[in-house]
Amino acid sequence: MDNLLKVSSKSKPSSVAGAIAGVVRETGTVEIQVLGAGALNQAIKAIAIARGFVAPAGLDLVFVPGFIPILIDNQEKTAIKLRVDPRKKR
Repeated sequence: MDNLLKVSSKSKPSSVAGAIAGVVRETGTVEIQVLGAGALNQAIKAIAIARGFVAPAGLDLVFVPGFIPILIDNQEKTAIKLRVDPRKKR
């Protein structure tokens, strides 16, 4: 899936923000997958930064959180996914 970004606690929010803005411009939506509080923190910061990147185009970003099962070393874990969509500014 080209519109899936995996964010870790070591990800740089500004770099992730650029990726979010780029994918949203190309495909219209992006899903971010995180595992753990630190990764979620970095992802939320990145979404906030990305809002500034797409604002000049008249867009705002909104996201919907959810859960997704993932396999790591043959063990099922529950990750958080954030679906980010653009909406036109009012």
